[in-house]
This record gives sequence, C-alpha cells and structure tokens, in this order.
Amino acid sequence: MVEKSDRAPLLDWEEVPPAEKPVPTPEQEKDVKGPSPANSRASGCTAPGIGWSTSPGGPGFLTSAVSSIDTSLSSRSTIPTPAEWDAQCPDKDDHTPASGQGEVPHDIMVKWEEKDPIVAVFVVTFDTRSGNMLEWCLPGDMNLEGVEFKAMASGSHRVSSDFIYFRKGGYFGLACFANMAVDSVVERGARMKSVGILSTSYTLLYRYMSFLEHQVRLQLKTPGQYSPLEAFFEDKRSVLPPDGESVVTACPGSAWGAALNHCMHPEMKITHPAGCMSQFIQFFGEQIMVLWKLALLRRRILIFSPPPVGVVCYRVYCCCCLANVSIPGVGVAVPEFRPFFYVNVADIDTLDTELSYVACTTEKIFEEKRDLYDVYVDNQNVRTTRESLKPLLRLSAADREKYRKLTEQRQMLLYSQEENGDCVSSEEDHFILFFLEQNNRIFQTLSEVAGRPEPILTQESVRAMGLDPHGDRLFLLHLLETYGYDSLLVTEHPCCS
Repeated sequence: MVEKSDRAPLLDWEEVPPAEKPVPTPEQEKDVKGPSPANSRASGCTAPGIGWSTSPGGPGFLTSAVSSIDTSLSSRSTIPTPAEWDAQCPDKDDHTPASGQGEVPHDIMVKWEEKDPIVAVFVVTFDTRSGNMLEWCLPGDMNLEGVEFKAMASGSHRVSSDFIYFRKGGYFGLACFANMAVDSVVERGARMKSVGILSTSYTLLYRYMSFLEHQVRLQLKTPGQYSPLEAFFEDKRSVLPPDGESVVTACPGSAWGAALNHCMHPEMKITHPAGCMSQFIQFFGEQIMVLWKLALLRRRILIFSPPPVGVVCYRVYCCCCLANVSIPGVGVAVPEFRPFFYVNVADIDTLDTELSYVACTTEKIFEEKRDLYDVYVDNQNVRTTRESLKPLLRLSAADREKYRKLTEQRQMLLYSQEENGDCVSSEEDHFILFFLEQNNRIFQTLSEVAGRPEPILTQESVRAMGLDPHGDRLFLLHLLETYGYDSLLVTEHPCCS
C-alpha cells in the first residue's frame, strides 16, 4: 500500500476517484481470475488511453474504442509504464507474469497512479508597464523563459476567462486565464493572470482544469497567496533526469509500442461541455475531409482564431486524430504529426525547423510567414499557397460520400443515446474510429498491392481504399511519395486503367 500524503486535506485539485476496492484474500483470488492466455490473445492487446488494439486477425484490426477506454481507464488516471504495458500483453512471453497471466499487479498500478508527471507550476501576470511577466514558479531553477506568452495569449484582454494548451520544449502545458475588473489606476482598471502547469504528457492535464481555474481566481482576489500551489507541486512533482531535459513520452516505451504509436495520438479527455469532435464537425462541415487528407500527408497546419483559445486547442487535437493509423510499421519513416497547440511569435524559430505539425495562434502576423506553414486555416477557410496542394482543397465524390456516412452514423448514435439511454458510446470515440478505420483501409490496401508480383494500382484497388480513382489521383500520388511506397508501379494514368 502506498502511504497517503500528509497533505491530504489540501488535495482538492483532482477529480474524485472511484471507491477503492478492498484487497482480496487468497481464497477470493482463487475465485476471481483474470483472462486466460488464450482468451487474452484472442482479444488482442489494447493500448490503454488510446482506444485501439492489435489482433491476430490482421495488423491493426480495430476493436471498439468504447470498451477499450472503459476497461483500461475506468480505474486509472495515467498512461501505464512500459512494464505495465508489457504485463497487459500476454503475447509478450518474456514479460508475462508467472501467476495470473495477463494481470497487472495491484501494487504496480497503485504506485503508478500516485505518480503524476507534473514538472512545474507557475503564475503569469500582466503588468501595464512591462507586459506579460512570470510572477512565480516552482521549481525556481527551471527554465520557463517564454511561458509568460504561452500561458496568456495575445488578445486575451478581450475575454473574461480562457484555458490554453501549449508546448514548452519537450513538455506540454495547460494554463487557465482570468480577467477581473479592479478599481486601480496603476492596473488601468483590469487585473489579468494565468495559473498553469507543465507535464510530460497532455493526456493528464485535464484533471487539474478545475483546480487551475480556482487558483487563478484566487490569485486575482488575493495576489501572492501561493500556499495551495506549493502544496500541489509538492504532492504532484515529477522527478526529472539529471540533465533536466529528457522527458518521458506519452506513449509506451517498448519498440513494439513505439512502432504503433508513431502514428497514434494518445487520448485527450475533453472538458468542453459541448464536446470536442461534435463541435469540430459542425464548425468545419465537409472541410473536415480536406483537413483529413492534409493531416494524413503530414503537412504543416496552422489554425488562426481570435480568443478564446481553449476550443481552438481542441481543434488541434481533432486534426491530429484525423491522421491516426494503427497498422504496425506504417509511417515509421515519415515525420511525426506533432500537436503544438497554441503558438505565438516566440515559437517562430521552433516552427521553422518542424517538418510536420498542427498548431493554433491568435496572432495574425503568422499569415505573412508563409515559409512556416503549408496550410493556413482562418475560421472555416482552409487555404494554401503551395501550388501542389491547391487541388487537394477541392472535395472529391468519395470525400462527400465519406462525410455523408460520418454525419449519418453520428445521427444514428445521437438517436440511440436519446431513445435507448446509451451512455457508453460517445461522439468522440465514433469520430476517432471512423477516420482510423479509413486510414487503416488505405494502408492495408497499399501493403497488399505492394506485395503482389506486379504491384500496380488499378481502379479497383483505389476504390478498395475508399478513394475516388479520378478525384483523388493527386492525393494518392502525394500519399505514395510521403510514405515511401516506391515499389508500386505507377503508370501515366494509374487511376484510370
């Protein structure tokens, strides 16, 4: 058993966990056994926190993300360690526990759940003479240069509150901003602050949203009261490597996991009341299919929007989900499609070196920096100055058919939820599964064609991918070049033979 912190009365920053199950006696353990090795192998090895699984029926065979998320995350709050990861995969014989094969030892799970990778906590304020300033932080010796501009977006003075996801070096951050009117000439009638944290993964940050919102309001009313933040950091701090630079990734550390997760983005829990994917579909409409192609091609996508920033950060995450692929080995040689979330002018040098990313900004000056992006999204308008990409902005017949199926399935899901009280299925899972299945279908077909004695793409094979032989010809050529399918024979009219 892990000892509880002596600061327990102050721990008001987490969601209330489910009631702790009593430790079973040896007699009870005999009656309650985990799945047998045969059953475990039959169902595949599910990646907790991601919602996909591999199956002996074929690489990347998809199981229900709903059941995966429910069974893997109902009693956990973090991504498992590599040891836990392998322990949950009975196919990995060298890591299978001697007893209760396929089970994760209770003590390991408890210890890992107690360790949240929070590496910094900070307060940012707006000074009428100096602008954005880092007011306070822990640890005091950590390099947080520039975080004052990430945690308080340009134009935030126009909104009363907001939240912002961002990247700082190898870390992910979440900050909550608030703006309060004050009777002060020095502060020009308004006091603005942000309270934020840095972590090694964006998947856990949502747990502290309410705590950060409460703390920023506290800082506005009684500036300088850092005791709750100090207690929070003391309880949740993560031990960094000696160099302070290397970070733990959000994905499993085994080579097997790395091969899959290069094209899979860890689940990000959405706290927006209207839902993330639902809002994303309604906002972009058919343009989602354009963003899907550009994301799959690993293009640099920059989304512009005035504050509030929080909902736009969710759009960044949605764009990443469009490019998920769960077939082992696919995309290993292509640039990782990296979510940068909110960026500003201080990130220009960093973005200049990135080969593939998706980010959002409130700063209009980025529109003029055309070397930094391939695609610029202004509200619902998707634009590009790259001549080779302009034809991809037009929807094909297959795109419209896929969008029709997406909206039709979504309406059926909503009807099921309303009529049958289906509280398990969610739009988020449905959205992710829809594009994951589409992407797997494309790469499964390409792999099959590449393995033939005469690897030639025909009209039938293109249709088997769910693409339009004529309207998607250019997209397909870009895809072959991006993912290195050099062995495929492409004739002068590959899609019309």
